[in-house]
Order: sequence, then structure tokens, then C-alpha cells
Amino acid sequence: MKQIIIIGGGAAGFFCAANLDEKKYKITILEQNSDVLQKVKISGGGRCNVTHGCFDPKELVQFYPRGNKELLSVFTKFQPGDTMDWFEKRKISLKIEKDNRVFPESNSSQTIINTFQNEIQQKNVEVKTKCSVKEIEKLDEKYVVKTSLGDFEADFVIYTTGSSPKSLKMIENLGHKIIDLVPSLFTFNIKDDLLKDLLGTSFEMAETSIPKLKTEESGPLLITHWGLSGPAILKISAWEAINLAKVKYNFEIQVNFISKDIDEAEELFQNFKQSNPKKSIGQSKIFEVTNRFWQRILEVSKVDLNKQIANISGKEMHTILENLCKKKFQVTGKSTFKDEFVTAGGVDLKEINFKNMSSKILPNFYVAGEVLNIDALTGGFNFQACWSEAWLIAQDLNNL
Repeated sequence: MKQIIIIGGGAAGFFCAANLDEKKYKITILEQNSDVLQKVKISGGGRCNVTHGCFDPKELVQFYPRGNKELLSVFTKFQPGDTMDWFEKRKISLKIEKDNRVFPESNSSQTIINTFQNEIQQKNVEVKTKCSVKEIEKLDEKYVVKTSLGDFEADFVIYTTGSSPKSLKMIENLGHKIIDLVPSLFTFNIKDDLLKDLLGTSFEMAETSIPKLKTEESGPLLITHWGLSGPAILKISAWEAINLAKVKYNFEIQVNFISKDIDEAEELFQNFKQSNPKKSIGQSKIFEVTNRFWQRILEVSKVDLNKQIANISGKEMHTILENLCKKKFQVTGKSTFKDEFVTAGGVDLKEINFKNMSSKILPNFYVAGEVLNIDALTGGFNFQACWSEAWLIAQDLNNL
């Protein structure tokens, strides 16, 4: 019986093992940590954001800053609808939430972990934890995987290690080209009086732009202890991951907190002013922002909160609107988004055959997951790439 060694006990490694034909192969998963499926466990705040409710491959690839061209063919063979079917066949109910993210009905990542564990137990897949791979050697038709628990012989290697520098170095030593790693999906560190002590203040729809890079994004925005976060920031950090690394995370960002251009905002302001002339500016609810944030805008605009709105000068109004619609911040660094650390960079995609995820450099060697130079926005997309790639590998091996 031919031997398959899967290096890496994460999402891609387990999904691949769960779809392999155990009558044909002896399958072993090697995981360096004491626990498998660690990212699955913490994903979605412990609820596990399994995938995203986008079922059109052409639309789906728009969420991948790197890998979108290559993944189109992959998603035409296995996409989020197939992922949902796969789980439902195993009696796991999934739900699509308002923002299209897909979670188990149980709201627990343990449901997903248990499903994988059951699948691989039924297939007699051997899992070796605390098994650190030191080196992979090609010997004739086979591979020898040298580990802290001894040597393993393999007819086929499936490399799903995640994007640790050590695992990239190992595959580079086998002849693969590596695109330098840079963080993707991070929050922006900003020190500014406007944001001070407003931790947790959120905006339903904001616009962010980095003028120097001629790039803009929109979406919900959140003020954090360190600066700014939320989809409007995370999206721009993913698409511009490489450029932001080049400027060492020091750049200017412009934020429109209300997603309205200045003329439209001015019209709303003037209408409110005419209808409520005697109201104090501090108590005026003109825009969809929290009272605390509105009062802070007035403070930094140097406008007296008790002033009647009828007495607000044109100059004062202009300053308020500039701070609301065109506020410039200096970003001085980044912070990891939650525990779901994602990187851009990894194995060069030109060296992978996306029909079956096999290496073009190494025979009988497959690569999937974050070790590839593929990354996505938040929302279940990174997992979907893992499931789809792993499924292709399993189908290819099952058909040999």
C-alpha cells in the first residue's frame, strides 16, 4: 500500500486526509504542535467561520488579493456550496449570517474539529503531534521525511504547513521559489486626539483611502485602543500588504467617517440648521455617529458645544465637515488582527499546477493552504481556499 505523508495538521491537511481513499493509501499527518487544527479552533472568535456564502467563482476570487487568477479554476471544481454540502452530508448544520459569513449552527468551532477527527478516525489516519519535521529528502521514487520522532517514508508528500519561515525554508531547500512574507490583514496604529479614549466606537459605513498609493476601500470601521480597525481598514491592509511593508507601515490615511462627500454633508448640516436653529451644536444629531464621537469632532474643531447651531459660522462648519469627511491621520505602525494572523507571500504560484495542486518542481509532491502565496480578506475566504485546494489533491490521488 502506498504511503501518503501530510505535513501540517491544519485546515488543508485535515480536509485532504478526510477526502482521501483509505483503501488505497496509508495516510499519516505530522503536526509539530501538541494540538491539531489550531486556526480552526480560534477562527471567528471560536465559532469557526467555515466559508462565505458566495457561490459564483468569478465573484469569489475578487476577495483574494493574491491568488485570484489561479483560484478561479480551483473554485469552478469546489466552491463554498460544495463545502456546505460536504458538512451537511455529515449531519453538520451550517448557517449563512447577514454578512454572508458561514458558521456551524452550534456556534462552536469544536463541531468542525470533531467532524474532521471522526472522519480521519474512520479512515485510520495516523496523527503524530509534537512531531517537528527537520528535513525532506528525495530518494529515488520516494521521499524520506526526517522528524523529531524519527524518519517516515512517503510515496507522496502533501505539504500544508502554514506560512512559518521554517516551513518555507524547507520547501525552498527542495527547489521551490519563495515570495517574501509580509503581514496581511492588520489594524493601523494611530495616535490622534480625535480617537483618544473612544475605544469601541464604530461606524456602519466609512471610506478609507491612502492617497500616496491611490487606493480606497469602504466598510464598517472601528476605533480601537491602538487606532483604527474594521473591514474598511482590513481590506486596504490586505490589498496593499506589499506596498505598506515597503513604507514600513508609516503613511497617511484619509478617513470619511460618514461616507458622504462634503457637499452632501453640508446640505444636511444647513437643512438641520434651518429646522433647529435654537438647538446647541453639542446636542444636534445631524449625522449617524455616536454622541461621544460627535462631541469629540466639535472639540478638535474648536467649536463650543453649547453654541446654538444658528450661530455656527461658515468657517466652523467647514472645519467640522473636513474632520468628518476628510480627516487625515498619520499611521505609525500595525497590530495583528485578533489571533487570525494572515500573511502574503509563500511558494511562488507559477511553480504549482492548479489542476491538482501538484508541484511542477517535485514529483508526487502537493502543496496547499497558507504556505502558498495566496491570501484573502476576512470572512471565511482563507479557509475556503484550503478546502478547495485540499479537495483537488484528494481527488487527484484517488484517481491515480
